[in-house]
Amino acid sequence: MHPKEHIQALAGQVESALKGLSLPDYPPDLYEPVRYSLETGGKRIRPVCVLLAAELYGVSVQTAMPAAMAIEVFHNFTLLHDDIMDHADTRRGRLTVHRKWDENVAILSGDLMMGMAYDLLAHTGSSRLGTMIRQFHKMVMRLCEGQMLDMVFERRMDVQISEYLDMIDGKTAALLCCAFELGGLLGGASEEEREALSTLGQHIGMGFQIQDDLLDLTAPAGFGKQKGGDLMQGKRTWLLLTALERASGSDHAFLQGALTGGMPESEIPRAEALMEALEVTADAAKLVEAEFNAARSVLLRLPSSPVLNTLQALIQSLQHRKQ
Repeated sequence: MHPKEHIQALAGQVESALKGLSLPDYPPDLYEPVRYSLETGGKRIRPVCVLLAAELYGVSVQTAMPAAMAIEVFHNFTLLHDDIMDHADTRRGRLTVHRKWDENVAILSGDLMMGMAYDLLAHTGSSRLGTMIRQFHKMVMRLCEGQMLDMVFERRMDVQISEYLDMIDGKTAALLCCAFELGGLLGGASEEEREALSTLGQHIGMGFQIQDDLLDLTAPAGFGKQKGGDLMQGKRTWLLLTALERASGSDHAFLQGALTGGMPESEIPRAEALMEALEVTADAAKLVEAEFNAARSVLLRLPSSPVLNTLQALIQSLQHRKQ
């Protein structure tokens, strides 16, 4: 099977498995939001990473699917609660759960999804289940730490680039590290191979997030997000923090204004031009490329398998995504 077809097939199997989850109907205000959250689509990248890592060691999709679903259900739980914290009205073109229902419903449904993730993980039946659960909880801690730092940074004017990178290592990369490592644990990966799988997820996650920051400012219409939305919200991103380090005088003051209440939409073109002039966007693209190249190099530390070709294709598709 062609690597791209392999990825699509695995994503389709994840989609089918999620639709097949058995949930009660009563009370509807608890379970309908869960179904709604899991129906919103997405690329299903994280569960596919679980399945590919497991397949690398000869583990079947059927055996690895509960762990893959655990990762995806947990991911969607985090999105549900993130939307509350970010006061977001829509996600993937649909009303967020707290807007379609209310915040209390969203919080409680999210809590249920968190529990569902652990229950799905328990259904793997692996002899290494204890280690899997410990790694899963380690990820939960790192992700929550990253989210908290992201919130704290919104109130700080002196966030350093190193702090930002540590934040996204938790908020974005930790879940991908866990996804790959769970697949490896299912397949009996050695300690060295588990470390390699976790490092693979880290590089992909870091590259993915910095690329997301870059696309937010530079992507054409149809990206799925409002152009310059991060600057308008005053988010501390690699681009803004790097630009602040390089700018001076009135340019620095202009960018500094984004930290206090966000930047007006009308000023986004000026900000984009300034970041181009400061070579921030070019260097962000180089950093993204470096992270994905580092991910490719990690593949050399993993067992020889046709699955490596699919992992190469996955890295390629994520590096060159436009949305």
